[in-house]
Amino acid sequence: MDEPALAIDIGGTKIAVGLVSDDGRLGHHTQLPTPDGDAEAIWAVVDSLVTEALAAAGGRIRGVGIASAGPIDLPSGTVSPINITEWQRFPIVERVTELVGSPARLGGDGLCMAMGERWRGAGRGAHFMLGMVVSTGVGGGLVLDGAPYDGRTGNAGHVGHVVVDPDGAPCTCGGRGCVETIASGPNMARWARENGWDAPPEADAKELADAANAGDPLALRAFRRAATAVAAMIASVGAVCDLDRVVIGGGVAKSGALLFDPVREVLAVHAGLDFLHGLQVLPAELGGDAGLVGAASLVISV
Repeated sequence: MDEPALAIDIGGTKIAVGLVSDDGRLGHHTQLPTPDGDAEAIWAVVDSLVTEALAAAGGRIRGVGIASAGPIDLPSGTVSPINITEWQRFPIVERVTELVGSPARLGGDGLCMAMGERWRGAGRGAHFMLGMVVSTGVGGGLVLDGAPYDGRTGNAGHVGHVVVDPDGAPCTCGGRGCVETIASGPNMARWARENGWDAPPEADAKELADAANAGDPLALRAFRRAATAVAAMIASVGAVCDLDRVVIGGGVAKSGALLFDPVREVLAVHAGLDFLHGLQVLPAELGGDAGLVGAASLVISV
């Protein structure tokens, strides 16, 4: 293929690096868990994966796109991911540029996920779209009038921190009652255990989904509670941005009907405006690759 884009996707659970062709196809790609430790230990994983990808490309790439969990700061090229507490204003653009020898472009992971799905996945053809991930956290990105919308600082689309319960639990962002406090995988499992779910402390959203599929009423309540929060947020963002499509990916979304059926049911109640009646909510198609494909779109015209 022609010189590929080098794509980097940095999250609280994993760090992935890949090579993406002009038509959005992901070639070489590898990933490692995001390590515990200091900032340089985390950077060392990025360095290792990028160096391996550069070797696979023969040292010839057309550019570098970085997707990172946020908040990010586009003007300074720094990131301060909520789920990577060791990185506070970490100069990711500068460090990657020095490593690769060519300028890098930064985008929020939610925006890159949305762009990846619009380019090669379930968002194809959408002009006003929210792409979101429901997993360890809840993130999102907006495509408005067919173009990525990153906002003043690069953080537009942070839908996981839409407040759906003003008197709700404290959030890692410093607020209270955010969607993420209810619908993220760890918080779903935590709520279920606190309300009597008989599961070991390490049980996560996958085990919760297994229990719900087996008919456990408390697990089903946890999914319904999460879906209600997600649907309320979608109704609000949909009304503000006049959306025509929402694409949801991430580990919790892999539960399928457990999440999507109640989301669509509750959304039908809350999205009462006529222009929202055709709003589609679809599962993502690219899985964990969406962030890499979307990061590549930062340096490839799509």
